[in-house]
Amino acid sequence: MSGPRHFLDLDRLDAGTLRGILDRSVACKRAGGAARPLAGKALAMIFEKPSTRTRVSFERGIQQLGGAAIVLEPASSQLGRGETVADTARVLSRYVDAIMIRTTSEEKLLEMAEHASVPVINGLTDRTHPCQLMADVMTFEEHRGPIRDRVVAWSGDGNNMATSWIHAAVRFDFELRLACPGPLGPPKEMLDWAAAEGGRIVVTPEAEAAVADADAVVTDVWVSMGDEEDAGARARHNLLRGYQVDDRLMSLAKPEAVFMHCLPAHRGEEVTASVIDGPRSVVWDEAENRLHAQKGILLWCLA
Repeated sequence: MSGPRHFLDLDRLDAGTLRGILDRSVACKRAGGAARPLAGKALAMIFEKPSTRTRVSFERGIQQLGGAAIVLEPASSQLGRGETVADTARVLSRYVDAIMIRTTSEEKLLEMAEHASVPVINGLTDRTHPCQLMADVMTFEEHRGPIRDRVVAWSGDGNNMATSWIHAAVRFDFELRLACPGPLGPPKEMLDWAAAEGGRIVVTPEAEAAVADADAVVTDVWVSMGDEEDAGARARHNLLRGYQVDDRLMSLAKPEAVFMHCLPAHRGEEVTASVIDGPRSVVWDEAENRLHAQKGILLWCLA
């Protein structure tokens, strides 16, 4: 008997599976809320980090598919009082049909998946954010057609979003150029994995070189949630100041290039208001597509 269908990271699934999930997501968007294939199903959502898009998109997504969502936060569950992740996974598996967890630790995600007998979905860890990337690829293809063989430029910190872009570049077969300051580059093991898989990944300290003739320009906040008061926050700002996406940098990309950001955004830091609120920005479609991407993921996990 096969185990549950976990959605943990893009590198754990093959290209055909990911394309199938995207196809389901697109179909859900076209259909609206007409079909309710998950009637009677329940999703437990565990939040150890704050959320707007992940929480609302998953909750509305399963509701629109006919199911129900149960929200658990540290203050309202035994996880916040020391119950192990393994025990929580075992118990929740007796109550619900799937578990989504948004946490700091990759180890917690993997422990949850190891001990759950229902699908576990990665709603974000400090290492990756695969659900966001499904929405990102969906959004790009809505505006610019197939992403295969296109060029996506990343300017900023080599963080969890950058890692998931690396995974996506390999699985969806496009070129990814990452412009990052040396101390904030993507993890070496991610680059080694991409190279072994034949991925087209370029890392450069020059934002201009990464963005030149790109089909999309992407960035993220300079300081992750929860780290705003960290002693290193000011140093990170200084390192990343030259990687801001402004009109000058966007002008180096193709004329039809789109700007993308997972949100929340800090205007005047990683991106200027003129770019994120300008005509080349697709961030609001990107945010909406989180809803449809989550539906595709839920349908695949619970098929």
